[in-house]
Amino acid sequence: MRFAAHHLLHITYYAFGVFQMQELINKAKVLMEALPYIKRFANKTIVIKYGGHAMADEQLKESFAQDIVLLKYIGLNPVIVHGGGPQINETLKRYGIVSEFVRGMRVTDAQTMAVVEMVLVGQVNKEVVGLLNRHGGRAVGLCGKDGELLLSKKLLQEVTGDNGQVEMVDLGFVGDVVRVNQELIRTLETGRFTPVIAPVGVGPDGESYNINADVVAGRVAAALGAEKLILLTDVQGVKGKDGNLLSSISVAEMHRLIHQEAIVGGMIPKVECCAEALVGGVKKAHIIDGRVEHAVLLEIFTDKGIGTEIVLEKVST
Repeated sequence: MRFAAHHLLHITYYAFGVFQMQELINKAKVLMEALPYIKRFANKTIVIKYGGHAMADEQLKESFAQDIVLLKYIGLNPVIVHGGGPQINETLKRYGIVSEFVRGMRVTDAQTMAVVEMVLVGQVNKEVVGLLNRHGGRAVGLCGKDGELLLSKKLLQEVTGDNGQVEMVDLGFVGDVVRVNQELIRTLETGRFTPVIAPVGVGPDGESYNINADVVAGRVAAALGAEKLILLTDVQGVKGKDGNLLSSISVAEMHRLIHQEAIVGGMIPKVECCAEALVGGVKKAHIIDGRVEHAVLLEIFTDKGIGTEIVLEKVST
């Protein structure tokens, strides 16, 4: 009986050792899968729009920071552009300021702009910078006013009235990017720093502009000729008419999906932002689910990825 118990214990220890060894082998396989991508993207710039649930959930914030620090340590150049809509809403509510939206764009008067700039530049930007630095990064916070990083102009929103006529609506201090000072970003990259950009632009007379973070990310990616533009969202990616996730689409296919009303609502400006960036010289754009831990690493370093890859045109095989 004692021999049987001893023999069973020996078998158990052996099985546990085999299990541990297999787990280590599986980890090695993951690294080997990532190796070609690490080699391909070494010294390349990856622009990442950070927003949505990934900025609110503590565990996701930690995994995002780990992803970005790892990218930098293995030789990639991540550039972060962050949003901050929920934080802006909360602060405006505290001040008793009610926002009006036109086609998803916040009407931004001088009082609202002051709050937007305070929250994005003074609060959210510093939180993201601190998060990355706590995980071993060398992050530097910027907004469009720093070195005229994001030279901007007033954006007039096109709106179709009840009578069917198209009108251009003035949204106040809502802007569009005219020029990106890529030299400033390149200087930081050369110094092994990670730029973290708040989407506040500067006008020709020094005025501040509230700019959509997706637009800023796309323009920055195009200006830098980035290898990739990655938008973190709160959805899996782009889906077809059947509701299934599309792993890869071309710009032409994207336009067809919009026409077929498979792509609707807030996803339209996101894919259009990706298309503009691709036309501007970005190699690939990705819309991925920021609610997944380590979403950035999974998209860049695995064969299948986790979201939707958008390319200018499909390569014939």
